[in-house]
Amino acid sequence: MELLLLVGILVAVFVGYNIGGATTAPAFGPAVGAGVLSKVAAAALMTVFFLAGGWTLGREVVDTLGEGIVPGELFTLEASIVVLFFIGFALFISNSFGVPASTSMTAVGSIAGLGLATGTLNWVTMGQIVSWWIVAPIIAFWISGVVGRYFYPTINEWVAIPDSEGNPLRGEGSRRERVGALVVIGIGCLMAFSSGASNVANAIAPLVGSGELSMNLGIIIATVAVGIGAFTIARKTLDTMGNDLTELPLTAAIVVAVISSTATAALAAIGIPASFVIIATMSIVGLGWGRATRTTRARDAVRGEETNVSVGALAADEAATVGDTGPESEQSPPIGEEDPGDIPAASDLFDPKTTGRVILMQNVVPAIATLGAFLVFRFVPVV
Repeated sequence: MELLLLVGILVAVFVGYNIGGATTAPAFGPAVGAGVLSKVAAAALMTVFFLAGGWTLGREVVDTLGEGIVPGELFTLEASIVVLFFIGFALFISNSFGVPASTSMTAVGSIAGLGLATGTLNWVTMGQIVSWWIVAPIIAFWISGVVGRYFYPTINEWVAIPDSEGNPLRGEGSRRERVGALVVIGIGCLMAFSSGASNVANAIAPLVGSGELSMNLGIIIATVAVGIGAFTIARKTLDTMGNDLTELPLTAAIVVAVISSTATAALAAIGIPASFVIIATMSIVGLGWGRATRTTRARDAVRGEETNVSVGALAADEAATVGDTGPESEQSPPIGEEDPGDIPAASDLFDPKTTGRVILMQNVVPAIATLGAFLVFRFVPVV
């Protein structure tokens, strides 16, 4: 039994390692992509605030995940190892492709596979969770789209953060730029805290639920594993979220982080495992789409009429505020009257192929965990 427990802990560490790789990028990708935070610093902050979230709010989530989807008595040591294995295996696939998948969706999927195979799945709870998984990214997309279309120029004037070379935290930018950098890092820390609150359960809930690990020891083990993942495999997913998916100006990074962290916290407050990976991705896409429609009126955008405008307008707006001090220069042209020729091509800021790859993998990875767990529990006498 001690050997089997050691295997279970190693699998939990493997899960935590991949959680670190998958969740560091949504939290700190905007800050890294904007050049205000190094990957090493992002990993360190991720570890510290993940522990804070797991140690405080995460305890309730561990209890919920261990009993809400399937009855807690199903989590024998053997069953816990199988569930954790498929969580870690599926996340490892996504991280290998450099795409941050949703840890909550993957964990819930693996547990749901157990419930489907044994006929004990709580369909009411699953229905609530899945409904919010669908609704929350859509809400984030449209909120970001509205901000991008109607409020982004004003926000940019308030923040007035130029896209300068160098790191503003080292005195290589204006005072406002330094404030903006601290804001986006602070929001990343909030997202890391939220990740700890919701994702620590994904690594240890089965083992804690089975009584094989104490809550405190489980949280510490999960945090150490997440830290290892944040310092290693997360470097690739940070490139995807911070550079490949979009070249975010700092103001855009702040908008995305605020919307994503707020949505994630709201879901956690009502007891829903938060999929902030997808929320952050759709927020980026929505913000870019909103900016892309500023050079056409709403009725024309709805009709789908062609326009040369692109998400590159984010950078154009920021450039307009740098070095201009007159009242007229601080105001963007009315919607529909901006010159599309002054706006960069979409490929300068937003990569549709990378976005498609992210969205595809974020749906495929949980499906892999669900199917794998279902097949094992259905045809192998584990429980």
